[in-house]
Amino acid sequence: MAETTPSPTDKARRAARRTAYLCAGLIAGMAGLSYAAVPLYDLFCKATGFGGTPRVATAGASSIGDRTVTVRFDANVSPGLSWRFEPEVRSVDVRLGETKTIFYKLTNTGTKATTGIASFNVLPEMSGGYFNKIQCFCFTDMTLQPGESLEAPVVFFIDPAIEKERDLKSATTITLSYTFFPAKGSPKPLAAAKDGTGSNL
Repeated sequence: MAETTPSPTDKARRAARRTAYLCAGLIAGMAGLSYAAVPLYDLFCKATGFGGTPRVATAGASSIGDRTVTVRFDANVSPGLSWRFEPEVRSVDVRLGETKTIFYKLTNTGTKATTGIASFNVLPEMSGGYFNKIQCFCFTDMTLQPGESLEAPVVFFIDPAIEKERDLKSATTITLSYTFFPAKGSPKPLAAAKDGTGSNL
């Protein structure tokens, strides 16, 4: 039986269908990349210290240097969140490689339960690649009842390798800055926030 040659109309329909599938796949791929861009960028910043983002560490430094640096602590709350947020101390002097623990205090001064989430960075930006946090409360939803307070720990050290960074040899002060924003989504259990087991780096 002789094969039927597709008409120009059939060829045009098939071409249009292929183009539609290709466009749909391209749109889906771009949407997927857009969705993944934020966590991938966040992971890149944590791994490299890019943009003043402190690095994540699972243990302290292997050595302690002789040089001492003053670390200042900054606390901010964005509009829309009725919280008081402050560090227990404004600054500490630490030796390079020395593990230090400080606490921030949070208080809900509003009349209803609210949930906040903190972002952070360090200045000067280049020091982000050497500022290592072992534990902190950043990027974790935290819910406070009216009038409730809690203390949140930050455990960190500054990598002695900072000594090799020519542009940071004269740096005597590093500022760790947090800002709390209103959060959406599931609140974090307060018990986990208080004992540090639910902290997120």
